[in-house]
Amino acid sequence: MTKYGSFPGARPRRLRTTPAMRRMVAEHRLHPADLILPAFVREGVSEPVPISAMPGVVQHTRDTLRKAAAEAAGAGVAGIMLFGVPEDAKKDALGTAGTDPDGILQVAIRDVRDEVGDDLVIMSDLCLDEYTDHGHCGVLDADGRVDNDATLERYAEMAQVQADAGVHVVGPSGMMDGQVGVARDALDQTGHEDVSILAYTAKYSSAFYGPFREAVGSSLQGDRKTYQQDPANLRESLRELALDLEEGADMVMVKPALPYLDVLAKIADEVDVPVAAYQISGEYAMVEAAAEKGWIDRDKAILETLTGIKRAGANMILTYWATEVARGL
Repeated sequence: MTKYGSFPGARPRRLRTTPAMRRMVAEHRLHPADLILPAFVREGVSEPVPISAMPGVVQHTRDTLRKAAAEAAGAGVAGIMLFGVPEDAKKDALGTAGTDPDGILQVAIRDVRDEVGDDLVIMSDLCLDEYTDHGHCGVLDADGRVDNDATLERYAEMAQVQADAGVHVVGPSGMMDGQVGVARDALDQTGHEDVSILAYTAKYSSAFYGPFREAVGSSLQGDRKTYQQDPANLRESLRELALDLEEGADMVMVKPALPYLDVLAKIADEVDVPVAAYQISGEYAMVEAAAEKGWIDRDKAILETLTGIKRAGANMILTYWATEVARGL
């Protein structure tokens, strides 16, 4: 015999009964405009070069990059973050290919701007690591350590040439102290006041960058622990955040995304500017590898990871699945 009143009237499962009900009460929804596509363009190749650790991702030719940008825009993706991969012979200690107006990244910016105009927010990686023969994100001193202030001078030049090429947003990613302020001054002093800065505010020294090193043809020996953040620290990110905002950051980023959702949530609670998170190469590779083995459902895992990043507070997500996911949405 049923005992009325023996169970609480509140039953959360009522709001999970059907797909339509679950959609109606969903607290967070992905949208194509949340997504930014990172893309690599390689100098001197006539065909796209597959990245072995990132199935489905390639180093583009200039022509295939144009096509990828057009496809992203057509799918409703918000932006594209460009990384240049120069010929090895053009790498040097100062990363001069990164500030050459005819360097591969600057050429690629002009190509994409010509292809999609303002239909896609064109972003550029403002860092030297792709262009240095030692693979570090800055200029080295006599002892082989990255010289912060000498590197800032190079970043100022990079900001100017990338803006001259037509970029909408620069992304200082080297984790040098003062990099946002230097980029802002360089942009303002050269008539590029409207170019925005997406600050890599909390960029951790992570094991998940491995596939990216292949993607950009990195020459790195050693590690970047003296300038990228220690994974053990959260409060340090809030200090970096305060400095970046003071220096003029228009948007801020947490990188990587999934191992640092607590950092992302904390930063999102602290600021009134847009917050981005970068779902990096290792995060992508893990899902693709596990799916290839049949251990997880690929499509569901992709959406679950992206929803988790959105739920933690990201307004924008850089993901190599951007175009694919945007089409599905």
